[in-house]
This record gives sequence, structure tokens and C-alpha cells, in this order.
Amino acid sequence: MRKWLNMYFSFSKREFNGLLILVTLVAFISLLPYLLEDRWRVAEQSAGDRKAIQELTMMMAEEQSDWRNNKAGADRTKRPILFKFDPNLISAAQWQQLGLSPKQAAAIVNYRSKGGKFYKPEDLKKMYTISAALYEELLPYVVIAGSRDSTYINKLPARIKKTVAVLIALNTADTLELDKIKGIGPAFARRIVSYRDRLGGFYKKEQLLEVFGLDSLKFQEIKDQVYVDEAKVVKVNLNTAVYETLKNHPYLRSKQINAILQYRKQHGNYSNIADLKKVAILSATDVERLEPYFSF
Repeated sequence: MRKWLNMYFSFSKREFNGLLILVTLVAFISLLPYLLEDRWRVAEQSAGDRKAIQELTMMMAEEQSDWRNNKAGADRTKRPILFKFDPNLISAAQWQQLGLSPKQAAAIVNYRSKGGKFYKPEDLKKMYTISAALYEELLPYVVIAGSRDSTYINKLPARIKKTVAVLIALNTADTLELDKIKGIGPAFARRIVSYRDRLGGFYKKEQLLEVFGLDSLKFQEIKDQVYVDEAKVVKVNLNTAVYETLKNHPYLRSKQINAILQYRKQHGNYSNIADLKKVAILSATDVERLEPYFSF
């Protein structure tokens, strides 16, 4: 390069070296913006990534906080509603009120349906679905009919006794027992017993709404304090019943009773509930309501 330049220009060695350095600097300065552009792009990208990560971290923290708050709220709403109960009789829904999940409640009901039975309050320990902590909470409220431990509730402090709900058998309780139900006084107790005697017993709790003066608000207040044993419902043999036997039943009017007896006289004995549907004066709803009270 030096020889080529000397053909047209006259440079000393020192001038040539200075020129070479100058050219190098010019080339470097020309390339510098391109080099810096790549570094700026990487820096900007890194800053953007850091910002995105920060935003994602904040979002996850907020979601975790919301989850914890929701879980805490759910736990508060799932606190057990404690009441005196017989584990051999209460339903799955009542087990859930006591603090069990639907699956846990179903497991206990299934255990009973296969012949399992609780003989004393401590038998609750045998149920793997009931935790040790929940067992300690429930134990003072267990009342098993016929068990020597059924008076366990009496060992509770007076301040707790006042808050303990009762669980009354609708089809066998007398007026004094019904009067123990929170929201039921002596007047309602007498009306319930009177209506139960006319029916022959309750086969579902909702029939309490048919008792004079007992509205839906009162029903909601007392429904979890009672249970129904359908086996205690008194059935009338429709093939031997006479007018006097049926006249007091609240689901039957005089004309319907006469039609039932007349149909039996003309067509012979009833063989099942389907035959009752053939009595023209009875609607499908009438037959459905009467079915639990008749035998054939």
C-alpha cells in the first residue's frame, strides 16, 4: 500500500503511519453506530423482559393473595353447625352441616346402609372420614337412642347447653319434646301432634308446612332440628278400611272416600297403588300424596 501511494504522493514514513492511523479511526467511527445499535437493542430487549417478568410476578402475587383470601372466606363459611344428633339417624345433608364434605357424608350413610351402626359416641372414631379435630368437636353432641351415653349432653357447661340445637323425631315425639325445638312453643307443638295423628305420621319434613300457622320462615327455622322416620308412618289397609277409618285423613274429602269404597265394591280389592289411579275423582297428585298411607 505504501509503494502504491508513493507512486502518486510523496510521504515520509512518519506521515504514512499517521495517515494509516487516521484511516483506521475513520473506519472505526463509521462502524461505531452499527455496533452500538446492536448493544442498545439487546439492552432495550433485556429491560423489556425484566419489566414483563416484574409484571408477571406482581400478577401471580395478587392471584395468590386472592386465592388465600377466598380460601379463608370459604373456610369461615364452612364452620360446622353443631347440634345434638344421633349418628344412626341423621341424613347426609345433616352430616354436612356438622362439617363433613358431601363425599365424607355419603361414606357414613353408605356404612349405615350396609349394616354399620354406632353403639356409643366414641364409635365415631372408627370413621376414617372424621378427623381427630372434628371428632373432638362432635363428641359432646352425640346422643344415641338406648345408649347409656345418650345423656352425654348433660355434661356440657351451662353456657354451651343453651346454644345446642336439638334433634327431634317428628313421628314419635310428644308435645313436651316438640316444645324443645327452637321456634316451637306449646301451641305449635299441639298442632303438630294433632295433624300428625290425623295423617298417620309424616313421611317428609315439608309436610310441616301443612300445619296451621306454620309458614315457610318457621319451617326454615326448625327443619334442621327434626328428622322423619318413615317406618313410623301408620298405614291403612285399603281393602278393609271403612268410611269411619278414612274420614279424618286431611288428604281425603267425603266424596273421594265414597268413590274409593264404591270402586272397591264394584271391582274388588285393590292390588296396588296403580288401582287407586283408576278412581276418577282422584287426581295424580292426590294418589301421590296418599301412597305412603295405604297398604293392600
